[in-house]
Amino acid sequence: MKILLVWLALVGSCWAMQDGGDEKEADEDRRSIGISEYTQSMQRYEGYLSFYWDEQAGKIFLEIERPDEELLYVHSLATGLGSNPVGLDRGQLGDQKVVKFTRVGPKVLMIQRNLRFRAKTENQLERRAVEQSFAQSVVWGGKIVAETDGRFLTDITDLLLSDMHGVIGTLKSTDQGDFSLDAKRSAIFLPRCKSFPDNTELEATLTFASKKPGKYVRQTTPTPQSVTLRQHHSFVKLPDDQYQPRTYDVRSPSMFITFSDYATPLDQSLEKRWIMRHRLVKKDQSADLSEPVEPIVYYVDAGAPKQIQDALLAGASWWNDAFEAAGFKNAFQVKLLPPDADPLDVRYNVIQWVHRSTRGWSYGGSVVDPRTGEILKGHVTLGSLRVRQDQLLVNALDSPSPNLNCACCGVGGIVEESTLADLAVGGSALEVSLARIRQLSAHEVGHTIGFVHNFAASTYGDRASVMDYPAPRVKINDQGRLDLSDAYAVGIGEWDKVSVKFAYSQYADKQLEELGLKTILDEAAEAQMIFISDSDARPAGAAHPLANLWDNGTDPLQQLEHVMQVRRIALDQFDASLLPNGTTTADVAQYLTPIYLHHRYQLQAAGKLVGGHRYSYGYVGGGTNHSISDNLPIKQASQDAVISELLKTIHPDQLRIKKEVLQSISPRPYSTIRDPEIFPGQTGRVFDPLAAVKVAAN
Repeated sequence: MKILLVWLALVGSCWAMQDGGDEKEADEDRRSIGISEYTQSMQRYEGYLSFYWDEQAGKIFLEIERPDEELLYVHSLATGLGSNPVGLDRGQLGDQKVVKFTRVGPKVLMIQRNLRFRAKTENQLERRAVEQSFAQSVVWGGKIVAETDGRFLTDITDLLLSDMHGVIGTLKSTDQGDFSLDAKRSAIFLPRCKSFPDNTELEATLTFASKKPGKYVRQTTPTPQSVTLRQHHSFVKLPDDQYQPRTYDVRSPSMFITFSDYATPLDQSLEKRWIMRHRLVKKDQSADLSEPVEPIVYYVDAGAPKQIQDALLAGASWWNDAFEAAGFKNAFQVKLLPPDADPLDVRYNVIQWVHRSTRGWSYGGSVVDPRTGEILKGHVTLGSLRVRQDQLLVNALDSPSPNLNCACCGVGGIVEESTLADLAVGGSALEVSLARIRQLSAHEVGHTIGFVHNFAASTYGDRASVMDYPAPRVKINDQGRLDLSDAYAVGIGEWDKVSVKFAYSQYADKQLEELGLKTILDEAAEAQMIFISDSDARPAGAAHPLANLWDNGTDPLQQLEHVMQVRRIALDQFDASLLPNGTTTADVAQYLTPIYLHHRYQLQAAGKLVGGHRYSYGYVGGGTNHSISDNLPIKQASQDAVISELLKTIHPDQLRIKKEVLQSISPRPYSTIRDPEIFPGQTGRVFDPLAAVKVAAN
């Protein structure tokens, strides 16, 4: 029996060796085949990385003409899940990686360079020491199937069909279930596979499967056990070395890349920060105002409704004024995206109109050269349901008696409203909503040209930056009526001009640049322009009293008093019978909620005076926005006054809701879904007024 087992083992080994030999010989035979011979039945796409489409196998073969040449690789989502809580949106950008295709015998490896640790020196050995001290990442590996004169061909299909964007991890982290990628239901999406001189764009349809999908997947997917999305891959030629990085300053609002430079002298910091910005160069270097060699051009999603398109075009175009202040004429342009253009094509800066099943945030992202901070593509995502929330708020604020005039549009009564299209001509809700869209377009574009929020900008000047979060400015006219005619600002702010001047102003040499940039920030400080961003505004423990979201005015306490007056007028005049046609009695609660909590952000702003502390960013020994004496706690008298005003907001007169309004709210019909923003209560399906009181008091 033992002899038989040994004999079988020897025979198996021989077979295995023979099979391995056959496979090795087959690999050598394939590599000995020329690229043209191997691809003679395939369709060729000429470009930066030429590729071949094998219709019979459903595969894409990439031709590597310049092995070991670095390029930029970006993955993104061409289609979305449509759920704001999950966040897998149409047009969502992924990571940017500097990679190279390296040949190792019969294999090809896509290796990502580690740019977090560098040595900025001409000494090759010093650079090599840093490179070898930190890990690289092999992002993908494949086989060489054919070659000609140093060029080789590789099957890149499995990279395109892999979950590079991390969809599985996102679904799991948002409690949507354990999904896996189903190869049988995934394939190349050829209509979006194209190649151009400086970039190659490839796309694939991916299907993710789960036996127990989460509630958000069930809300947005026709068959929740099968989530099908399209993933986009961009291979981009890296820019030339003519771009000049600009050093970050903590007093500026610029985004930045950061890395450790181990060639730095011992008496200086290892950490380097370079701001993110588009490349912009004057045609006439000596002129104070010159047209650029190439303007920055943004394209608006043609899939947005016409009224929205116009608002997006107008709002984004405001930035041209800021670039003119920095010395550039017609440097920032906004156009409509051509119908045949792919929004994820790296050649287009895009403002994309994205739909979700529920209202959610908008955001601006960029494709950035990780080596230098140069922005190669700006990509704005604007949620389409926000404009409808603005209309709901305006209709709730502006529900006057029929014999009074609308302060916004000057016409009698209230405009009937059922859909956005019904309000093509006039209408206060439409006008205010579109004004907000214009401001939002400018805000998100601001992120993609390199700027972070400035949440102190609403406290100096007249709404000094589109990079703040603007609360609608509601005035009270002489007749005691609410006036929304100036709800949102028009145009760019003074702080935005400072931002663009710091990031984009052009200088003849490095010495003049250092002096010029310092002067820009010093002059802003002299004008009392304060820059305070997210970390000082969002956390509950943030202490700066001027860094607040959705606030107005220079004095938080004074503005809280005004907002409370606005809220009381709105609640007193609220009349369910004057809401837009088609409003159900259950929907009355949706209109009531935003005006009942109309004061919430201004209340938080005033509340930060209690225990508050004024300060600014700067450097030891100089370069602060204000003198060191301004780095002080809020005075006791101011804190006492705020506490007194805060207590007024929970007085019964401020918390009461009219009996007529409460009687007009009914439980939701069986055919409608409960709005998540309606007050939670303890009275079952019946509206709970004490729940509203509790939320406001908290």
